[in-house]
Amino acid sequence: MFNVRVTTEISVERSGHIDTAFLISVILLWGFGTVTLFITSTNVAVRIFDDALYFVKRQMLYSIAGFALMTLFTVFPLETLRRVLPQLAFGSFMLCLMVFLPVIGVERNAARRWIRMPLFGTFQPSETAKLVVILFLANLFAKQIDNKRDVQIKFFAPVTGLALFVAVIFLQKDFSNGAFMLAIGIVLFFVAGLRIKWFLSLCILIVPIAILFICIEPYRVNRLIAFLCPDYDIYGLNYQSNMSRLAINAGGLFGEGFGTGLIRINRIPEVQSDYIFAGWTEAMGFVGILSYFVLLFFFAWRGFRASVTTIDRFSSYCAFGATASVIMQSLLNCGIVCNAFPATGIPLPFFSSGGSSLSITFIMSGIILQISRIQTKRIREIYS
Repeated sequence: MFNVRVTTEISVERSGHIDTAFLISVILLWGFGTVTLFITSTNVAVRIFDDALYFVKRQMLYSIAGFALMTLFTVFPLETLRRVLPQLAFGSFMLCLMVFLPVIGVERNAARRWIRMPLFGTFQPSETAKLVVILFLANLFAKQIDNKRDVQIKFFAPVTGLALFVAVIFLQKDFSNGAFMLAIGIVLFFVAGLRIKWFLSLCILIVPIAILFICIEPYRVNRLIAFLCPDYDIYGLNYQSNMSRLAINAGGLFGEGFGTGLIRINRIPEVQSDYIFAGWTEAMGFVGILSYFVLLFFFAWRGFRASVTTIDRFSSYCAFGATASVIMQSLLNCGIVCNAFPATGIPLPFFSSGGSSLSITFIMSGIILQISRIQTKRIREIYS
C-alpha cells in the first residue's frame, strides 16, 4: 500500500496594479451622478440659497475628499486596518451615540441622525457604521473559519455586534438604514457559511421585530399605506412618488435632454437627494436607465471578481460586503423612485447630494481596489 499526499503551495502577491476597469466604473458612476445633481438641483438651490450651483459646489468639495479617501484606502494595508478594528468599531459606535447629545447632535423631522462637524456642516454616523459592520463581520468570519476546519460558524459574537449597531440606528429613528445594515449583515452571514436552518431561524425572528418597529411609528405606517394605495393622498403622502413617476414617464426612450425642459423633476421635494434618479430618467430616458444599470452591473462584476480571486478570507469578505452594499443600496433607491418599494431615506450611491454617503462609498471603492491588487498564484504541486 502506498500513501500519496498531494500538497499545493499557494502564494499571495500584491501585483501593484489595481483593477483599472473597476476604477473606470467608479469614475463614470461619479460623473453621471455629478451631472445629474447639476440638472436636478439648480432650481431648488436658487430658491433656497440664491445660488444655482450651491449643491454642485458642495458635492465637488465632498468629491475631492472622497477621491483622496479612496486613494488612501487603496494603498493603506488591510492588515493594519484589521489590527485597529476594535478601536474603529468602538469609535463608530460612540459616534452613533453622539447624535443624542444636545449640542453635538442635530435633530431634523423628529429624528436625530446627524452630528455637527465644524467647516463641514453635518455628518451621518450611520454611514460609517455600515462600513465598520462589514469590516467587523468579515474579520470575525475569517478568524473563525481560518481557525476551524468545520465551516459552521459560532455566530454569537457577530450577531451581538450587528444587533448593537442596528439597535442604535433604530434609536435614531432611522429605520431604513438600520434595516439595510441588517440586510447586509444577513448577506455576509449567508456567504460565510451560515447553515440554512440558522439562516431561516434568523429571518423568522427578524420579521415580527421589523413589523413591530414599523407599527410603533405613525409615519412609517402612513408610508406603508401610501405605498399600498398609490391613489391615496396624492397631494400629501404620495405626492413625491407620483411626481417621480411622472418624471420617469416623461423621459420616454431618449429623455428630455439637459436643457430647460425638465419641468417635472422641479416639482419633486428633495429631488437632489433620495429621488435624484428620477432626474436622470427624465433627462436620459430609457436609454439612460439602461446605461446606468449596465454600468452598475459592470461595477458589481469587477467588485465580486476581486472578492472571489483573492485567497485571503478577510479580504474576500470585505470586497464582497462592500460591493454588495453599494449594489443593494443602488437597487433599493431605484426601486423606491420607481415605486417598487415604500419610500425610505436611502441615498443613491455616487448620485445623491451629501458628503457622508459619498465619502463612505469612495472608501468602500478604495478597499475593493486594494483587494483587486492581491493576486493568488499556484506555484507547484508536490507528490509524496
